[in-house]
Amino acid sequence: MTEQRTVDFWFDPVCPYTWISSRWLVEVAKVRPVTIRWRVMSLSVLNEHRDDNPEGEWEDYMWAPVRLCAAVEERFGQQALGDLFTALGTRFHLQEDWGNLTGALADAGLPEELAEVAGSTDYDEAIRSSHAEAVALAGGDIGTPVVSVAGPGGERVGFFGPVVSPAPTGELAGQLWDGFLLMATVPGFYEVKRSRNEEPRFDLSG
Repeated sequence: MTEQRTVDFWFDPVCPYTWISSRWLVEVAKVRPVTIRWRVMSLSVLNEHRDDNPEGEWEDYMWAPVRLCAAVEERFGQQALGDLFTALGTRFHLQEDWGNLTGALADAGLPEELAEVAGSTDYDEAIRSSHAEAVALAGGDIGTPVVSVAGPGGERVGFFGPVVSPAPTGELAGQLWDGFLLMATVPGFYEVKRSRNEEPRFDLSG
């Protein structure tokens, strides 16, 4: 019997490539024995000490959805966090609706009054703590997503990515997962990369 694996997926919901990678992982869970553990990280935290700000005028807004995610995880748990991520990603990246956090909460079956935490710093410490876990696994020169699985000795191994566009489905999604697991079992494996030559694609590719 194939062992059930838990994969940690750190995300900032505003990142389009993170959203696409998350849909790949959802597809993986349909064809491989994988349990997804959704984790929060923040591009604002990642970039706050940089001399140049790659997010520009978006930076202040970017705190809002990740604070909402942290609050939902603490109050309602993993399943609710995954549902909210799906709702936020659908509105942000598929519908280009960036301002309606209460609508995303409603889509996820969560209380709309939770939107108030978007302007609060109450969950910033939790965000920074979760973010630090991702950086400890994958390094500081990374972005989102960070994906972590158990390595050959049982220790957690984390990588930035995979960055894939569009998200593969079915057995193709499973094959990419198999390759990711294989790389994670190789001691000293760090990076594979090529340049992107097109905008993110949000359709699914079978």
